[in-house]
Amino acid sequence: MYATLVMFNIGPGMQEQATGMADQFAQLHATLKGFKSSTFFSDEAKGDYGAFSLWETNEDAEAALGTAGPKLQEALKDIVQEPPTVRIFEVYLPNM
Repeated sequence: MYATLVMFNIGPGMQEQATGMADQFAQLHATLKGFKSSTFFSDEAKGDYGAFSLWETNEDAEAALGTAGPKLQEALKDIVQEPPTVRIFEVYLPNM
């Protein structure tokens, strides 16, 4: 399993806009191959927002970023404070 971590800053007090984007991208993610789950998070006081999503394979994660990335850039173009941070990680699930 692989995770994508996307973080960006759109300034304090933008929770409503960020929530709208989260709803939009949650719907998009659900249509993509290999999608497992998405969690969205924020620090509204600092204006930091992001998403942590799980994908079945690295290829699925890369394809998802290829599909969602341009849409995110478009959504952020007039409000982002600095370029988003985008990473892919392999997920380790401990034996319990």
